[in-house]
Amino acid sequence: MTTALITGATAGIGAAFARRLAADGHNLVLVARDEKRLNEQATELHDRHRVEAEVLRADLSEDEGIAAVEARLSDRRNPVDLLVNNAGFGNKGRYLEVSMADELTMLKVHCEAVLRLTSAAAASMRERRRGGVINVASVAAFVPRGTYGASKAWVVQFTQGAARDLAGSGVRLMALCPGFVRTEFHQRAGMGTDNVPGWLWLDADKLVEAALKDLARGKSLSVPDPRYKALTGLMKIAPRRAVSRASATTGRRYGPN
Repeated sequence: MTTALITGATAGIGAAFARRLAADGHNLVLVARDEKRLNEQATELHDRHRVEAEVLRADLSEDEGIAAVEARLSDRRNPVDLLVNNAGFGNKGRYLEVSMADELTMLKVHCEAVLRLTSAAAASMRERRRGGVINVASVAAFVPRGTYGASKAWVVQFTQGAARDLAGSGVRLMALCPGFVRTEFHQRAGMGTDNVPGWLWLDADKLVEAALKDLARGKSLSVPDPRYKALTGLMKIAPRRAVSRASATTGRRYGPN
């Protein structure tokens, strides 16, 4: 049986990955900050799917938390075959309305943690010549929209570049770019979602299904829905200034900084 490690595993996209991978027979390492929720989730997945579900409490905004997950990914006796870097958050407010401490924390979680954990996993996987990494980014990566979009753009560029460098090694890397997904993300950031059009919302379980198919196909970038594929395609051909204006307006109404 293979083992998957998922960060931000207790809610939203991370929980959807955990459900799907457990149903497919993968053992799990569940990583999040809330140990009580982790234990409840691990018990439920073990009882329902008869897989091993290991709990690792870690705060990826702190060096100690990142180091703990790095150590688990580097354990050659209990190797991890799939890493899902899903942990992340949004800040409510535009540039200069968010404290510098919160901006730096976002970069720590979205960029430094992703770099370090991907590197720890990929090094071990390359030795075995098999494995995969899914780094959860966002369609916000394709528009100029504050620190959130910039950090997710970094995730996309880093992942695709690393995927090219590891081509032929047996290790697959993919950036996953969802749009609006019904999770706790916006609630935790204090953002209202009542004015988000219904057609923009994605289902987390369907998102995960599409992402795993794209990883199996060897894609380094996954935008797993025809609606968002169309939107990102328009962003690429539209004038940059128009995209910037539209993203600023949309971001103030719907999204994180």
